[in-house]
Amino acid sequence: MAMINDLTVLHLERALEIKKRIEQLERELQQLLDTPARSGSRGNSTLRKHYISAAGRRRIAEAQRARWARVAASKRQGTVAKQKNRISASGRARIAAAQRRRWAAARAMA
Repeated sequence: MAMINDLTVLHLERALEIKKRIEQLERELQQLLDTPARSGSRGNSTLRKHYISAAGRRRIAEAQRARWARVAASKRQGTVAKQKNRISASGRARIAAAQRRRWAAARAMA
């Protein structure tokens, strides 16, 4: 395929004519088939918007309030915080000693 820089003015003009003709044929075809244009806008489309009734909105709002009430109730109950696992001083000392031994061995090998 030729690069756009390699095309002559005549080639570009011919390409523009072909593109215009294609667009004209697409419009004619749409008129024949009586279909809405596909150019992004729906035009006189027969698509129906769906609206929700006031009663439906009320039911949704009540359900949401009930969900929030359950969340607030669980917070008010004061759930017991999970106790953190803490290491004893002797356990920490054993880990530190083991780490010092590993570092000493690493330095000895280097």
